[in-house]
Amino acid sequence: MKEENNINNSKSNITAGHFPYRRGIYEGMYKDKLWTMRQYSGMTSAIESNKRFKYLLGKGVNGLSVAFDLPTQIGYDSDHPMSIGEVGKVGVPISSIYDMDLLFDKIDLSKISTSMTINSTACILLAFYVCVAEKRGIPLSKIQGTIQNDILKEYIARGTYIYPPDHSLRIISDIFEFCSENIPKWNTISISGYHIREAGSSLVQELAFTFANAITYVETAIKKGLDPNVFGSRISFFFNAHNGFLEEIAKFRAAREIWASIMKTRFKVTNEKALKCRFHVQTGGSTLTAQQPQNNIARTTIQALSAVLGGAQSIHTNSYDEALGLPTEEAAKIALRTQQLIANETNLVKFVDPLFGSDLIETLTEKYILKVNEILEEIDQIGGAVKAIEDGYMQKNISQTAYEYQKSIDNNSTLIVGLNCHEEEDVEIDLQQINAQSVNDQIKKLKKIKKNRDSASVARSLEELKTAAESESNLMPFIISAAKNECTLGEISDIFRGCFGEYKMS
Repeated sequence: MKEENNINNSKSNITAGHFPYRRGIYEGMYKDKLWTMRQYSGMTSAIESNKRFKYLLGKGVNGLSVAFDLPTQIGYDSDHPMSIGEVGKVGVPISSIYDMDLLFDKIDLSKISTSMTINSTACILLAFYVCVAEKRGIPLSKIQGTIQNDILKEYIARGTYIYPPDHSLRIISDIFEFCSENIPKWNTISISGYHIREAGSSLVQELAFTFANAITYVETAIKKGLDPNVFGSRISFFFNAHNGFLEEIAKFRAAREIWASIMKTRFKVTNEKALKCRFHVQTGGSTLTAQQPQNNIARTTIQALSAVLGGAQSIHTNSYDEALGLPTEEAAKIALRTQQLIANETNLVKFVDPLFGSDLIETLTEKYILKVNEILEEIDQIGGAVKAIEDGYMQKNISQTAYEYQKSIDNNSTLIVGLNCHEEEDVEIDLQQINAQSVNDQIKKLKKIKKNRDSASVARSLEELKTAAESESNLMPFIISAAKNECTLGEISDIFRGCFGEYKMS
């Protein structure tokens, strides 16, 4: 082992690659394997998104990340009345297996890792992806990627939930079970602190609420009879990188140690892979400003550096124009180049945990571990994450933190360049436009699919799915069967709506 990886002191706990993994989950870190550069993208249609994916792959991206439009996120087909005005607006619309096929047209699913930021309908999008792989003759053992599949943070931070928590957790544990048996390289959940932070939380709340949710997922899977030593190795996390450079680095180091300790002490996990907190980082969307948008390039660079120094396994860097709309090709390229510059020109990748030994970093790390554990104890006393959500505990705390932060901007105690200091007149920049014709084509195509398919086969598949939902059967095989028989995302979601009901936050 190299000399810089052997340094030790009272605060370091141990070397990288060893429990509790404060210094990194691998001994060599980026010297052995670079982080995955995974740029988040989803355009107005599957065809346009496919074009953007190929563009990014041609520029050096080595992992894809899919953004879905709002109707897809909440279980409505593109032709549903609830979808009017939202189709293709914040991501790609995927209503059927055919949309998924177009999305990955001429992209080898056996060679690329795909991340899908999807929660309420994660089981359906995964089913579509599985069907496309099987159609192309790709064994499921060869496909790899991640579905976010983190429904609890939707109740806390984003609101794109559909079903009550208990039923949502049942679907998640079904995914755990199915993937562990059939798709061994698939990360079955990416538990997201990112959106909690975007909603206005502090970095300590980001970690604490994320891990509280994670504990609930593990408990649910164990109740189903699953072994955390097995499914635990496919759990991953998704964190935010904000502007507090040193604080964020310490946060990432604290996250690894906290999760390893939770898995080891609470759940008696012995499998090292299941102890490791593997995480993706996205730079802070809420830190981007519409004023002087080019300043966002510098913000993103600083945030990406904190993710690298904090030991992330994959990173997405935001485009400078994302406060104004979907990123242009040029803006997306600059965002990717930011990662490539860090990887190739800074020499940071030559060192394991470069800030090891810094009194400040170690002190901050210890501080965050202590504070996160204090909040986790509070949530335990409430009765766990679901009860805390139902009581509004997390939401109230996030709202208060967000209020205090906004107040600090309003009174200039927190300075944001271009917003409340160093202000200039706005200058127009070229923006990616929503293609209205693509939206119309998406709806027409979907109507044609529904008109020309075997309606008897569709009805039979949906009835079988309904029966499975009303039993304790694993839902994934029935969802996949329905997808193969041309059932749409909205139709499958409606079966679950009928069986499980829709959740209304009190």
